[in-house]
Amino acid sequence: MTVFDQKPYTFDRVVRIAIAAGLLFGGIRLLGFLSDVLIPFVMALLLAYLINPLVVRVQKKIAHRGTAVFVTLLMIVLVATLLIGWLAPLVVKEISQMGTLLSSLVNNADIAERASKELPSDLWQTVREYASRKEIQDLFNAENFWKIAEAAVRKVLPGIWGVIAGTASFLIGMVGLVVVLLYLVFLLIDFPRVREGWQGLIPPHYREKVVAFVHDFDTAMNRYFRAQAGVAALVGVFFAAGFTLIGLPLGILLGLFIGLLNMVPYLQMIGLIPAFFLAVIHALETGGSFPMILGQTGLVFVVVQLIQDAVLVPKLMGKVTGLSPAMILLSLSVWGKLLGIFGLIIALPMTCLLLAYYQRFLTGVTSTPSGEAG
Repeated sequence: MTVFDQKPYTFDRVVRIAIAAGLLFGGIRLLGFLSDVLIPFVMALLLAYLINPLVVRVQKKIAHRGTAVFVTLLMIVLVATLLIGWLAPLVVKEISQMGTLLSSLVNNADIAERASKELPSDLWQTVREYASRKEIQDLFNAENFWKIAEAAVRKVLPGIWGVIAGTASFLIGMVGLVVVLLYLVFLLIDFPRVREGWQGLIPPHYREKVVAFVHDFDTAMNRYFRAQAGVAALVGVFFAAGFTLIGLPLGILLGLFIGLLNMVPYLQMIGLIPAFFLAVIHALETGGSFPMILGQTGLVFVVVQLIQDAVLVPKLMGKVTGLSPAMILLSLSVWGKLLGIFGLIIALPMTCLLLAYYQRFLTGVTSTPSGEAG
């Protein structure tokens, strides 16, 4: 029997529900008003939540928490620098090759003749029209790549760009990055203190229920900001490696993009569309068999999906799957609509929080723990 069955809807209860709804609405409006200020803090908080398990591991070797945090962040910066230094030239080379390939599609008579024979006329005409557009040609010009990337980020992610590059000057942007870094350092240093000390702030009468509720929320967060991020990163690497092995144009970029899509489980299937499109272009370029190259592309998806379902998900996420893909998409859509880029950042934590509250306090159902949170 649920809580709803046990408590009648008296006038007092209806008033309380109305007040709670009003407070929730006011809270959302306040978050929207303060979103520009809160974005650096929330970004740092999520990063701290992701990084803390690594800090705990380092702390087993280095007892002092502050030193362990510094060493961990230094390791992350070094690894990120090496990865960017290794990937950036490969990505620029891919983009330059794609630009050359698009020019060939438009100007090479042999490719045009083969395409007209192998492809439906409407499909080939569409491909050729897009390939001949100036903005498409400029997009895959290596010299213009960084300018176009900057313009795209400014347009699509203005809130994040405000943190990265500043709205007034580069100096303001650097200050924004420093603020995020300072938040991150302080949050990581205080993480154990907050984790162990917050329970004492809860009145004894409510402490057990609140602690259980926070545990449910922590379990869900563990799943989606650590386990799912790990799965998505590995899936992106596997896709990038697979596409590179079969020689697919833009293989690294497409693979990493599909890995990012995998933050919502199975959303990587959207990547089939650009992957098969690039496979067709690759077949035209090389003169290879269309069925063979399309089959190789499809095989990469099948193999990576099998690895994900049979190895990565059981090892990293356990038996409990948590939020469904539909719920994740809905939460991103709703929170993004309400609060813009800030809403997208807090969408999954807020959804996990509301779901944990609903399951424990409204239906009386508790989630099954999947392990200790770090």
